[in-house]
Amino acid sequence: MTEPVLRVQDLAVYFSSRTGSLLRREERVLRAVDGISFDLNPGETLGIVGESGSGKSTLARAILGLLSPNRGRVLWMGEDLTRLEAEPMRQKRKELQIVFQDPVASLNPRMTAGSIIAEPLWTFYPQMESLQVEERTRGMMKMVGLLPNQINRYPHEFSGGQCQRIGIARSLVLNPKLLICDEPVSALDVSIQAQIINLLRDLQKKLGLALIFVAHDLSIVRHISDRVMVMYMGRSMEVAEKTALYRRPLHPYSRALMKSVLIPDPVRAREVKQEVWLKGDMPSPFSPPRGCIFHSRCPYQVPRCQADVPALRRMENGNWVACHRAEELDLSI
Repeated sequence: MTEPVLRVQDLAVYFSSRTGSLLRREERVLRAVDGISFDLNPGETLGIVGESGSGKSTLARAILGLLSPNRGRVLWMGEDLTRLEAEPMRQKRKELQIVFQDPVASLNPRMTAGSIIAEPLWTFYPQMESLQVEERTRGMMKMVGLLPNQINRYPHEFSGGQCQRIGIARSLVLNPKLLICDEPVSALDVSIQAQIINLLRDLQKKLGLALIFVAHDLSIVRHISDRVMVMYMGRSMEVAEKTALYRRPLHPYSRALMKSVLIPDPVRAREVKQEVWLKGDMPSPFSPPRGCIFHSRCPYQVPRCQADVPALRRMENGNWVACHRAEELDLSI
């Protein structure tokens, strides 16, 4: 059996906030990520989905060491990244890279496309010859679908999709082994989204990347992922193989997310309009519900859900779910 390249164990990230007057200050804790665990195998894509505020981006940044976790471990090739000093962690950046959500804001407008892509090479390999750097940069531009003769253009001269291709090239120029994509297509047009997703899939196969794909659009996650983790208010609700999850989710929140996706077929949309949708807003993260954190919005909740926190447990089909009623509910799509 193949050993995972990445193991996240009980990872938690908390933020504190102080409110009140100068004479009476109250400190509140926001549990942005609260005990997340999963494995990632070589060449695998794990999709992470959930509403805004679920902790997806915070989890991604904590894995990369861009945020310091309050507890837990991030094991990369067996080495705990949370225990590394600054310089050893800096060297690990060559193996762990990220593609950001906003393709324009993530690029320096004063730098050319070639300089942006080449910057990691100058940072980690200052001894490289200029011709080598330029050759590598032009090769990466061609690999992501950009013309090498665009090397001296500035970000404002590119479209949003092209800017994201520049960001992907910058992330891959060091030949990393893990790429985290933090909602990389949410700011793009639908037609461009498909192009970027197909590009990432092709690059993953060509370079042998392990991929974590963060998104809130389940149709996109279904297209690119091997497994999917559903997050809600910092916790993992379900982790499942893609096919099993989309055929028969085990957690009511997973099903609600799927049923909330717009259906392009008007006839089919009328047939399913009576389905139970995800209702209400997410509770305040500073005062989450007791028991199951989803029970305040769950149509299937029972008294036990309000009292006991469900553990993430493995089911007979190999999927993991945090729901007291997973065995008795039929949530088939």
